[in-house]
Amino acid sequence: MLRSPSRFVRRCVIAAAVGSVLAGCGTSSGDTESDKARPVARTEVTVEPIKAAKELTDTNGVKVSLKKQPERIVCLFALCDDILTELGIVPAATNSTLLAHPDFLGEAKAKEVDVIPGGFIAPEVEAILSHKPDLVIGLGDTHGKLAPALKGATTFWAMQPETWQDSVGYLRDVAALTGRTAEGEKAEKTFRAKLAEAEKAPSDKTALVIYGSDENFGVATPEGDVAASLFPKVAHYPWKSRGVEGSYSLEEILAQGVDVLFVETMSFGDADGKLSQKLADNPLWSKIPAVRNGDVHEVDPEVWAKGRGTRSLGIVLDEATAALR
Repeated sequence: MLRSPSRFVRRCVIAAAVGSVLAGCGTSSGDTESDKARPVARTEVTVEPIKAAKELTDTNGVKVSLKKQPERIVCLFALCDDILTELGIVPAATNSTLLAHPDFLGEAKAKEVDVIPGGFIAPEVEAILSHKPDLVIGLGDTHGKLAPALKGATTFWAMQPETWQDSVGYLRDVAALTGRTAEGEKAEKTFRAKLAEAEKAPSDKTALVIYGSDENFGVATPEGDVAASLFPKVAHYPWKSRGVEGSYSLEEILAQGVDVLFVETMSFGDADGKLSQKLADNPLWSKIPAVRNGDVHEVDPEVWAKGRGTRSLGIVLDEATAALR
């Protein structure tokens, strides 16, 4: 059976690598390495105006209240980095490596950002507070336990994205709290236009996104994986969540006749090979049409699995639609 780890384990796996950080939320990040080269979607869409606010109830019902617009934000997971980049903000510190991607800050600028020690699971509270943050953004089911230790010293915001709609909601919420309303509207419009363009000409191919570090990999499903939530309207994606401990057998995957396969290799410590390479010795694996026809795509897990925001999802759409043609 192909194990499908619990939602918590999935998040731990996809965010195990600790990233680098930059200083000063109120500071514009400037152009990223690829801003001028990023393709512009042709489909026109409209978005609701975003109003600046000091307090709000976020997209998942959590109340967030600030005395002033935050000037220093610490990111404990990559969605935060994605959102801040979209808004032209550099975090005071981060816990992911997403910023080093060329479509974000790029390696050189990302090296200027401080890293929160302790890893994704247990970032050090003292290190977080050393950056004197006005706001700390983390993943609810992983970093929620830090809330008591941060209380009184800063505002902690626990996000819990499950779908791309959640990510757009969080983008709008952060734009409202930081006063970057025009930037938020632009980022949302760019993403929605790209998604609408992809949905106008959906592929008839069957797609599959898998993740893992060895043969016990999991299937990304639209109900709980943000990147996978894009797929049902752009391809045939017959993979539904089977609950926290659900699993798919290799026989079931073979029966679906997967045409295009996207692979997110999760590594711990030193890299030890691609997941697709490890599965190459499995005789059933080699019978999957995508494998047989050379349509297996190792994708960047920093973007596909961890990013979750509109900039990351735009990259996912570009890469997925190109492969699904």
